Amino acid sequence: MGIIGDPVGHSLSPALHNAAFAALGLDWVYVPLPVRREEVGAAVEGLRALGLRGANVTVPHKAAVLPYLDRVEGDAGLVEAVNTITVDGPDLVGHNTDVEGVRGALEDACEDDLRGAPGLVLGAGGAARAVALALARMGVRLTVVNRTAAAAERLAALITAAVPAAECRWLPLEALDAELVGAQSVVANATSLGMAGAGKVPALLADNLSARQVAFDVVYAPGETEFLVRARARQATVVGGLEMLVRQAAAAFELWTDRTAPLDVMRDAIHER
Repeated sequence: MGIIGDPVGHSLSPALHNAAFAALGLDWVYVPLPVRREEVGAAVEGLRALGLRGANVTVPHKAAVLPYLDRVEGDAGLVEAVNTITVDGPDLVGHNTDVEGVRGALEDACEDDLRGAPGLVLGAGGAARAVALALARMGVRLTVVNRTAAAAERLAALITAAVPAAECRWLPLEALDAELVGAQSVVANATSLGMAGAGKVPALLADNLSARQVAFDVVYAPGETEFLVRARARQATVVGGLEMLVRQAAAAFELWTDRTAPLDVMRDAIHER
C-alpha cells in the first residue's frame, strides 16, 4: 500500500495504517509514494503493474488521477475527487472516503442532531465538496462561501443535485460577516488556510463563534490550528482534521482489507507522532 502525492513526506497515513496492519496481524506495509504531476498516469498504472492492493491519493492529485482509473464508485464521482484507489482484479477503482471521514468526525463530536441546522462551508475545492456533501446528507442547511464566486455557485449546484432534499446557497467571500457566522450551528474551514505558508482563516470566522456552535477544520497540524484554538477560546465545540484523517483512513482500510479498522490504534499512532 502507499500514498500518492506531492509532497508526501509529512503524511501521517503510513504511521496510522502500519499500526493498524500490525494490530490485526496483517503482513502488509504502507509507504509514501512521491509523484510529480506529470507522472500521475504512470504512477496509477504502476499500482497494477507492481501488484499493489491499492493506494491513497492526496493533494494535488485527487482530481488528476480520475482519467487513469477504470471506474469510480460511490462519492468519488459526485465530488470529482479520489482519495482511495483499490486494485480489483484487472481494474483500478477510485473511491472517496473523505465524505465518510467528515460525517464520522462530526457525528462523534456533536451531541445534537444537526438536521435542519444552518451550516457554513468556507471553500469550494475538493475538500469543500466532501465537507458540503457530508453536511448536506446530515440535513444541514448549507451556505458555501468562496473567494471565487463561480466555484461556490458550482458547488451549491452539485450539492442540490446530489442530495435532492438539500438546501444549499452560495455567497461570495465579501459577504462573509459577523452576523452570518454567528447565525450558524456549524462553521467549517474546508480550505488549505491554516497550513504552513497558506495564509490564515479569516479572523471573523472564529471570533464570532460561541458555545452553541461547532467549528470544524479540515487542516491538521501538530496540536490545533489557530482557527480551532480561537474557536475553543470562545467555548465552541471544535473538531479537527486529525479525526477526519482517522475516519477517512479507516474507511479506506476497510475497502482494502475487508476487515474492521482498529480506530483507537490508528488514533494512538498519529497522536504519538
